[in-house]
Parts: sequence; structure tokens; C-alpha cells
Amino acid sequence: MSDDFAQKGNKIIYETEAKGFNPGLIVLLVVFGILLIFIVGNSVLYYYAQKNLPPRKMKPVSKKKMKRERLKQGVSAPGE
Repeated sequence: MSDDFAQKGNKIIYETEAKGFNPGLIVLLVVFGILLIFIVGNSVLYYYAQKNLPPRKMKPVSKKKMKRERLKQGVSAPGE
């Protein structure tokens, strides 16, 4: 044992255990993980809603607007 120290001379060898991950890295990974889950979840819900929900009902067009559109197209309104 003393021969080992004699061969190494004055060099001191420090044996340190791994300290683990940097806390800043852990926080960054958690935040990006939550953000990624949020974006993926929203996109899945959006595609599901586009596929399964019925289309929106259009607002009823007033007779006045219908008459104006027909006059723009050059078609006379019925009853005139």
C-alpha cells in the first residue's frame, strides 16, 4: 500500500461522486416538457374537434341583404 503512494509521488487523487444533474437543467426540462405536452394536447383536441363537431350554423341573412346581393348580381328580386 505504501508502495502505491510512493510511486504516485506528490500527486493527490480526489475521488468524487457524481453530483447529479444541474438544478437549472431540471427546471428547464420540466418547463419545456409541460409546454410540449400543452401544445401536443391542444393540437390533438383541435383535430378531434374539427373531425367530430358539426359545422357552425350560419347566421340568417336578412331579406334586405339578399335583395342587395341579387341586385349586385343583376338578378331582379322576385315580386318586383
